[in-house]
Amino acid sequence: MVQKMKLEMNPFSLHKNNHTFVKCVLCFVLMGLAVRLLFSGSLGFSSVVDSVETPSEEKTEHLSPEEQKSESLEDSLPFQTPVSVYFPGNDNQTSKNDSAKCDIFTGEWIPDPLGPVYTNESCHNIESHQNCMRNGRPDSGFLYWRWNPSDCELPRFNPARFLDLMRNKSWGFIGDSISRNHVQSLLCILSQVEEAVEVYHDEEYRSKRWHFPSHNFTLSVIWTPFLVKADVFEDINGVSSSDILLHLDKLDEKWTQQYKSFDYAVIAGGKWFLKTAIYYLNDTVLGCHYCPGKNLTELEFEYAYRKSLQLVLNFVSRTDRKGFVFLRTTTPDHFENGEWFSGGTCKRMVPFKEGEIDMGDVDRIMRDVELEEFEKAAKDVVTEERGLVLKLLDTTRLSLLRPDGHPGPYRHFQPFAEDRNATVQNDCLHWCLPGPIDSWNDLVMEMLVNG
Repeated sequence: MVQKMKLEMNPFSLHKNNHTFVKCVLCFVLMGLAVRLLFSGSLGFSSVVDSVETPSEEKTEHLSPEEQKSESLEDSLPFQTPVSVYFPGNDNQTSKNDSAKCDIFTGEWIPDPLGPVYTNESCHNIESHQNCMRNGRPDSGFLYWRWNPSDCELPRFNPARFLDLMRNKSWGFIGDSISRNHVQSLLCILSQVEEAVEVYHDEEYRSKRWHFPSHNFTLSVIWTPFLVKADVFEDINGVSSSDILLHLDKLDEKWTQQYKSFDYAVIAGGKWFLKTAIYYLNDTVLGCHYCPGKNLTELEFEYAYRKSLQLVLNFVSRTDRKGFVFLRTTTPDHFENGEWFSGGTCKRMVPFKEGEIDMGDVDRIMRDVELEEFEKAAKDVVTEERGLVLKLLDTTRLSLLRPDGHPGPYRHFQPFAEDRNATVQNDCLHWCLPGPIDSWNDLVMEMLVNG
């Protein structure tokens, strides 16, 4: 480095008597560069927030009709015990600004001192079951993490830019209560720029539609837990009076009739396929899943899930419609020491690191089916060149690493107010808002802009 600087100074033709002065100048320059390098290196480290302020307890509020009719935990969670197994990596990639390839679904959760862009007080679209802070969750450390892909930076979701891109557009989230959880996260983030106006809800408040007047942007969630036609005989508390009848060759018209109106659609299956059900093809009983005592052929949930996804993706790829479709992968739960129906809990307060947890057998099977059927459909879309963009939103692995982000007992309002040792049913499937599910929207934004 000294040699280089001497060469750069040669053109000045310094006089021989000034050599001592030049050497002094060079020493000062080199010392300055060393100090600068030392301090710039130290500034590259982010301090970890050891403690965060816990929001103060709010006053008890009466539940709205929407909250009274919201889906019970039994509606969302299956009667099934998962087994831990190893799972492979993810090869799905999206582009980075420098045109390099980066797998945004592989990485780790890192401390984020900035925290979420909204709170349970600033957002008015959080259902009571996911409003963990209002319900009395005492810790808030789970809010201060963000998803960091291994080989690139994942920008934060930019609500202003998103709304500008979506001017005069429409989105549809199609699936079960996790899809509704996801759309509420998106609504909360977008509310920092513009509040949405709810323009429709069904009788059970499961399917909804919102409008952003300033951008003429419409956002919908359609509750269809099987995606195919299903006769479900459950009350609002999830109590069944008869087995579910699942028609594996007929799509649910609740979403197919609206599908063409969406410029963007996020479609997802889920844990409902683990429930007891009788399967039909051509209006004829084919068999059943988990129906002991019935003289029917026992079929695994994998069969029904694969048939349903094939039907969904065939419909998507064959329909005369241009636009974006995201197939979101399955969401793992984090029940420990039991299941939702047998006292299972989720008490962890920090994320897992890669290698500290294995994917459960059920989630591995469902994700494998999703990857296989997506790959087939993606090839068909490319071959047909219909102007359809089909993307895989693979949230399974990054979600697996967040056992700390669920409501747990704080699905209920102040569950331990009267008895600190009360036995309370836990929710270790859905996500607190704010919470880890907000990062799903970072992924969506990245896939839209650079994918």
